[in-house]
Amino acid sequence: MNILTQLNTRYATKVFDKTKKVSEAEMDTLLEAIRLSASSFGLQSYKVLVVTDPKIRADLRAASWGQPQITDCTALLVFAVKSTINTDTVDEFIDLVAETRHAPKEALAEYQNMMNGTVGSRTPEQLENWASKQAYIALGFGLVASAVLGIDSCPMEGFSPDDYDRILDITKLGLKSKVLLAVGYRSEADKYQHLPKVRQKKEDLFIKF
Repeated sequence: MNILTQLNTRYATKVFDKTKKVSEAEMDTLLEAIRLSASSFGLQSYKVLVVTDPKIRADLRAASWGQPQITDCTALLVFAVKSTINTDTVDEFIDLVAETRHAPKEALAEYQNMMNGTVGSRTPEQLENWASKQAYIALGFGLVASAVLGIDSCPMEGFSPDDYDRILDITKLGLKSKVLLAVGYRSEADKYQHLPKVRQKKEDLFIKF
């Protein structure tokens, strides 16, 4: 499969076919690709909420200015960042590294200290911004993986984060909604699928030294 061909056929889908659903197997593959996303230090300072419940999505649509993608896609992925990132966050990650790589925690002390230094030197606002950047990297992985799998998608920022947090009741989990990814299959009625892709020419976008 030619990845450039797949990326040339993807677009921000505006109208999903409600009768066509992404299979459970393909959804699992997509979520695994997102799980494998790059993130700073590997901390993955976010969670991905997979919303399929029709009632919840109807409420979320109202908090998304009525955009139909919210209810018509197969699943709505909500990327939510952790509202608190501190040494406890680093400790949990070091425990995971030690367990996964069968390494003594003592051998990870230097790495742990470096992460603690980074986390400790930033304000809560800076940490939230940092976490948001990591969530957007994961979103990018989801967009590319969807294209490779032949799944249509739409990244979305047009929603009320506060209302999403309330509807999903995630404040108690220490999370804040940041960006969405609707996934499913395009409707033949979506006129945007027939438009040429508009991107800068290579000679205008890339500056080589």
